[in-house]
Amino acid sequence: MPSTYVVGLHEIDETRVALVGGKGAHLGALARIDGVGVPAGFCVTTDAFARVMAAAPELDDRLERLVRLDPDDRAAVRTLSAQLRRAVEGTAIPAELTAEITAALAELDERAGPDGQAGPGGQGGYAVRSSATAEDLPSASFAGQQDTYLNVLGPDAVLAHVRRCWASLFTERAVTYRQRAGIDHRTVRMAVVVQRMVVPDAAGILFTADPVTGNRTVSSIDASFGLGEALVAGLVNPDVFTVRDGAVLSRTIGDKQRAVLAAPGGGTREQAIEPARQRQPALTDAQAVRLAELGRRIEAHFGRPQDIEWCRVGDDFRIVQSRPITTLFPVPAAGDGRNHVYLSVGHQQMMTDAMKPLGLSMWRLTAMAPFHEAGGRLFVDATPRLTSPAARAGLLELMGRADPLMRDALETVLDRDGFVPLVPDTGPAGPPAGHTAGSIETEPAIVAGLIERNQASLAALRREVGTVSGPALFDFLLTAFEEHKRVLTDRESMQAIMAGMEATWWLNDRLGEWLGEPNAADTLTLSAPGNVTSEMGLALLDVADAIRPYPEVVAFLRGVPEGSAEPFLDELPKLPGGAEARDAIEAYLDRYGMRCVGEIDITRPRWRERPGTLVPVLLDHVRNFEPGAARRRFEQGRQVAEAKAREVLARLRALPDGERKAEETGRMIERVRTFIGYREYPKYGIISRYFVYKQALLAEAERLVRAGVLADPEDVFFLTFAEFHDVSRTHRVDDGLIRRRREEFRTWQALTPPRVLTSDGEALTGAYRRADVPPGALVGLPVSTGTVEGRARVVLDLARADLEPGDILVTAYTDPSWTPLFVAVAGLVTEVGGQMTHGAVIAREYGLPAVVGVPDATRLIRDGQRIRVHGGGGYVELLS
Repeated sequence: MPSTYVVGLHEIDETRVALVGGKGAHLGALARIDGVGVPAGFCVTTDAFARVMAAAPELDDRLERLVRLDPDDRAAVRTLSAQLRRAVEGTAIPAELTAEITAALAELDERAGPDGQAGPGGQGGYAVRSSATAEDLPSASFAGQQDTYLNVLGPDAVLAHVRRCWASLFTERAVTYRQRAGIDHRTVRMAVVVQRMVVPDAAGILFTADPVTGNRTVSSIDASFGLGEALVAGLVNPDVFTVRDGAVLSRTIGDKQRAVLAAPGGGTREQAIEPARQRQPALTDAQAVRLAELGRRIEAHFGRPQDIEWCRVGDDFRIVQSRPITTLFPVPAAGDGRNHVYLSVGHQQMMTDAMKPLGLSMWRLTAMAPFHEAGGRLFVDATPRLTSPAARAGLLELMGRADPLMRDALETVLDRDGFVPLVPDTGPAGPPAGHTAGSIETEPAIVAGLIERNQASLAALRREVGTVSGPALFDFLLTAFEEHKRVLTDRESMQAIMAGMEATWWLNDRLGEWLGEPNAADTLTLSAPGNVTSEMGLALLDVADAIRPYPEVVAFLRGVPEGSAEPFLDELPKLPGGAEARDAIEAYLDRYGMRCVGEIDITRPRWRERPGTLVPVLLDHVRNFEPGAARRRFEQGRQVAEAKAREVLARLRALPDGERKAEETGRMIERVRTFIGYREYPKYGIISRYFVYKQALLAEAERLVRAGVLADPEDVFFLTFAEFHDVSRTHRVDDGLIRRRREEFRTWQALTPPRVLTSDGEALTGAYRRADVPPGALVGLPVSTGTVEGRARVVLDLARADLEPGDILVTAYTDPSWTPLFVAVAGLVTEVGGQMTHGAVIAREYGLPAVVGVPDATRLIRDGQRIRVHGGGGYVELLS
């Protein structure tokens, strides 16, 4: 059908998104797959939409206003969206476009097949469906965001519904979806798909991967009688089939009381299903298997799992839509066809956000173990350890202490016969996971020596990195990464870390057994010396002391924008007391300015780069604390720990064999206080080196901007280290790659990584399986003893924290950058964490009752809600 604005589905493939939108392109591609039946039809192209929009110039102004709206201003979005819809629906369709659509309809009627429903004058019914250019994309499906109209009868009705589809680009739900996905409204166009109406016996949805578990080997089918709209509208409980390897794994027959059918006069109607038929399956097992096989063929064509809408007419299937499933977490590429079990690195590093490509590649280049990448996150392949009986037992024991949810998820996988078979150990057993062979004396000078060597290595890096640039910089850094790993894997350093952890475990286990006192180490490690992270939190209290006496400085800081990178520090000396305030902040940044939220991602802005991030916390400290709070707090913790040690030793001496128990415990108390603080230092050293790397790499990126190679220095964040090296060497960059990586990163940000991920795509989060908590309580991992009741402050952005004394901090995770908030709160609840992760260690040192690893805490606990945190019991009660 030669025309300017109409193109047949048979002429389209998935490359034509700009012309026919996502749905149209997918339908055209589906029609080309051997054995896939797609109802005949055509597309009214985006060129037609553009012409209609150009005829109404007032729409441009409204679009500009829409772009500037805050997505959270629902009332304004609703009002402006409605104005745009009315304007589009009121726009006349040009005569030549009307003629092209009418001619295409006549051609469809001439080729009408058994799917069609007869209408007035013998004309068949049509499905008129929106197809936006930002729809059915790998990164954003837009499922249900624009409109579809079924059983439209006659050319006049089709034309009217084409206008309605154009207008549906501006439904409130579609506008909000685009805003959340970071898609510019001005760049999106709308095509319209017109197809012969299918009048099915049954219809539904096929997922070529299990939408709940993510398992790529399982297909899931929802089926009901009549049109699929009954299922979409929630009118029925559908039949649900799961299929794997050509067999039905399970079937649940729903109580299908109603169906949506095509109405004789156009449109659809609901109809009750006779009782005898309600419990009959909408598909036979053989049909379900055949449909799943059809889905695999479609999935193979598009190269990723699909969400497919299907209709059954007799024993034949028609496919009316296929879109990518955008909610599945990607699977690391192994390529060997074997089963693998991956553990999330982010849950161990307290940073589960997506990382940019440069951050991912830098972490992999400097890490001790090989990592696998998926969804902007890193995973470690635990399969080799799980196949060995001894290594499996050691890993499960370590996970049980560190993250019980990860252990439970692992056990869920291992309980499945044959997924990870055990292979008998043939050689001598290696050390357990996390164990470092050998031991060290309880000697504070060991820690001092380790820190001195770390600082010397860092100082050498700073001196030498400034002497190289261009391609030579990357060669230098590759050598520096080897030194980085040498420092990280220093045997004595590993022994010191394990000494503190093992002493903690020993004290909790033995004192629990001998005295019936759980988590005694929580109190015994209060104000342990040498913890660089807890010192960082207290040091900001000292900065507040330097600022508090100067009201003009405090007032000025209140006006600093959140997270500001502006050089506001240079303005401080103009105020009374400003020089002293600036010097205090600068000294703090000199020691801790390399830190930030998500600091393992080198691309994240550091406090030195955005000092305004610290200002809200600093102002809270000025308001909520008296001078000298840091010193008093540390001294108070030390005294409580010493008193607890005296009490524990006295109680032990009163027991049978008490002198021996007290002597052993005394040695372990000394050992834990000697080494537990050092556990935070290696991470501090890593992040210090990362900031040096980042400054050097950004200097190179700025050089490339000046040379006209890059548009923006931060473009390099979307390249790997090796790709950045190539750009530096060749002075050529793939702008399209950077653009695609930016879009991909937005997609990864919307996904939540699982603790455990299998090569089948199954995402497992684990469960606590406890029955000893009050009804309605949120269960987590007890990491710092004590009970506290207070106002929950749900904080997702450190720069927006607004805390009062007695508040309980509730957040997703806490890496060291959150420590300044710990001194201001009375308790801690996080979604991610373990016994030895940052939040737990610092909570114990500060004496904060804390429960970590509470699934969905930031969603289930409302900001401002009163809660009670049971740090020893590992649960949180919701009180209001």
